[in-house]
Amino acid sequence: MKLSQQFAPPRGPTGVGTAFGTFGELLQGVLPENDGDFLVTLPVARWTMATFRQDPDSSDLVVQPSHKKKALQLARMITEEALQPAGGVLTVTSVIPEGKGLASSSADLVATARAVGQALNIKMPASCIERFLARIEPTDGVLYPAIVAFHHRSVRLRAVLGSLPSMAVVGIDEGGAVDTVDFNRIPKPFTTADRHEYARLLDRLTVAVCRSDLAEVGSIATRSALMNQSLRHKWSLEPMREICREVGGLGVAVGHSGTTLGVLLDTADPAYTHRATAAARACSELAGNVAVYRTLSFPNTPLRTASALPVPV
Repeated sequence: MKLSQQFAPPRGPTGVGTAFGTFGELLQGVLPENDGDFLVTLPVARWTMATFRQDPDSSDLVVQPSHKKKALQLARMITEEALQPAGGVLTVTSVIPEGKGLASSSADLVATARAVGQALNIKMPASCIERFLARIEPTDGVLYPAIVAFHHRSVRLRAVLGSLPSMAVVGIDEGGAVDTVDFNRIPKPFTTADRHEYARLLDRLTVAVCRSDLAEVGSIATRSALMNQSLRHKWSLEPMREICREVGGLGVAVGHSGTTLGVLLDTADPAYTHRATAAARACSELAGNVAVYRTLSFPNTPLRTASALPVPV
C-alpha cells in the first residue's frame, strides 16, 4: 500500500449536483392576485456545480469558497431534517457572475441541494428543494429543465411553459451588484392596470413559447424591460433597444433585479453571424464590455401547470 493511501483521511459518500443560470428573465412583474409576484425564466448555458464530500470523523460542515454562506445554510438544513447530521466539505464552483441578475445564488442553492441529497442517498425532487429554498431567499425557477413561470418570492412553480429554439444573447453589464433579498423588499410601484397588463403579457408569452414564436418572445421581453424601469432603472436600455433595431434582433432581455441587458438573436437565422458581430461591436462601444450567452433548449418538455394560467383579466 502506498503511503498516500495508508495515511489518507477517511472519505465518506460524495454527491455532485449541477444547475444552470438564466439571462435575467423573459418577463417579471406582479399579477392581479394574491402572491402575484412572478417571473418567467430564460435558461442559459452557464452552470454551477456543487460537490459535497462527507467526513465521518467530523461533525462540522464547511463550504468552499467561504462566502457561499447560503449554500452552507442549506446543506445544514437538509442534513438536520434528514436526521443525518454529517460533517463534510461543500465545494461550490460556478461560472455565473454574482449579483448581476443571472440566478447565480439560485443555481448555487439548487446544485447544493442535489449534491447533498445524492451524498445522503435521499430523494431531492423539485417540490422538496422549493420547500427548503423558501426558508432562505426568493429564488428563480432554475430547478426545472424548461422555461417556467415561477412565483419567486414564495418559491413556487406556477407553470411549465415549455422550450424554445436556441437563441443567443449579446449582453452587457452596467456594473455593480444587486442583492436579491434587498431588491425583493422594495415596494412595487405597479398599478392595477400594470398588473392586468402583466397578466396579458404572461398569456401572450405562454402562447409564444408553445408556438416557438421568437419574435413575439422578444417583443414581450422588451416590454417587460420597459415596465421594470420604474422599479430598477437601467440607463442603457434605450441604447440597447436601438442596437437591437439596427442589427435586426428579436428584442431586449434584462436582469430585472440585476445589472445585465442583452439583445436576443435567433441562431437559426442565416444572417445570425453578421447580426451577432454587429451587436457585439455596438455593445462594446456602449458599455466597454460584452458577453455572448446561448439559451438552453429542452426538447419534449411536458407542460405542467400549478395553477390556472393565464390569469383572467
